[in-house]
This record gives sequence, C-alpha cells and structure tokens, in this order.
Amino acid sequence: MEINDEKLVAILTGSRSIAVVGLSPRPERPSNQVARYLIAAGYRVIPVNPGHTEILGLRCYGNLKDVPGSVDIVDCFRRSESIPPIAEDAVAIGARVLWLQLGVVNKEAAERAERAGLIVVVDRCIKIDHAVLGIGARKAKGGAASRSSS
Repeated sequence: MEINDEKLVAILTGSRSIAVVGLSPRPERPSNQVARYLIAAGYRVIPVNPGHTEILGLRCYGNLKDVPGSVDIVDCFRRSESIPPIAEDAVAIGARVLWLQLGVVNKEAAERAERAGLIVVVDRCIKIDHAVLGIGARKAKGGAASRSSS
C-alpha cells in the first residue's frame, strides 16, 4: 500500500497511543529519541522491550499482548526478520497501524498485516514524518489528536 502525505497526516492526527517495540533505555539510540519526541508531542507512548520493566519512567511490557488498553500504532524498531511475530501480535491486539521504522522492511509481514486490515507504513521514521508534515502545528490548531477523550 502506498502511503501519501494525506494518509500519514490522517494516521498521526487520528492516533493517540503508540507502542514502541524495541524501545531502548539508552538516550543515544534512535528508538529512545523517537519515543521522547512522541511523548513531547502528546502521544501516549508504551514501551515494549522484554529486557526491561521501565523505560523513560514508563512501565515497559515484554510484548504487545501484555499491553493493557488500546494501541493505535505499533512502531517497530526491530530487525526486519523479527517483524512477522510483531505484526501478528499487532493484528491480535487490534492495532490500527503497523509502522516499520527506517531500514525495517518485511514484505510478507506487511502484506499479512494489510490483509488483516491494518494500515502499514514501511521504511519511514514516524518522528521525521510528524515533524515534516507539521502535525504538532495541526494539533495546536485543534486537529483530531488534540481533542481529549472523556
């Protein structure tokens, strides 16, 4: 599925919770930098890394199926060959989007997730897209993601 800017804006303004799979506790790692950016942008970030119980002061889960509540986007910072079970878990938990970060490509997993109804973004950085598309400015002007859910 080709993802254009309009679709990316819809994904990012219509999402509130992002599970970051492979989030590192090390501040110099891209996953940590992206997660901090997303938190600052107002998203509920859920760390997923079986080697930790807390990252960035947030409870960390061993896998997606352990995450309580809903997840809009599953953002993957894992090697391409590790994506199939993550994609299956994203489908199982009812996520709306499977996002594979820069350099992460697994065509078979992406196709399976799409067939199951997920939107799949491949080989793109959520932080870069968010910044370049001006999502923060859109949210400040009253976009969908700035509304509270009560």
